[in-house]
Amino acid sequence: MRWVVTILIASACAGMIWSVSADAEVVSLRGDSPLDAAAKAFDRRRQITNERGFKRDWKQQPPLVPHKIDKDQITVRANTCMKCHGPDTYKAEDAPKVGDSHVVTAEDTKAQTLNMRRYFCTQCHVPQLDADPLVTNTFKSQ
Repeated sequence: MRWVVTILIASACAGMIWSVSADAEVVSLRGDSPLDAAAKAFDRRRQITNERGFKRDWKQQPPLVPHKIDKDQITVRANTCMKCHGPDTYKAEDAPKVGDSHVVTAEDTKAQTLNMRRYFCTQCHVPQLDADPLVTNTFKSQ
């Protein structure tokens, strides 16, 4: 008798899930383009620049990129950010120096070069675009 009740409850749950999912329309980020067709080009947005940099919203936020970076290159072999922000070049370029935390070894000792864990700058340091937010945000900094 107990297994009959279990089967009935499981069937009812499956039926409810199926009915909800059948009514919901799936909307892809590709829109109505089929997967085997080329996606539509997205709208290019204008990058916002600021000579004095952007205010940080929280204490340990990585600095935002205040200049255009569309021609910069960050690959395994080259990092053009270091042309201006490197420990040897920042003064001549009048640019902020790469953080000391970026020039340490895995053992936390000072190194002579940029640590490869911190090499791909745009994972944390991002440019700002003139675009509407994708989702609503209620974050308030302190």
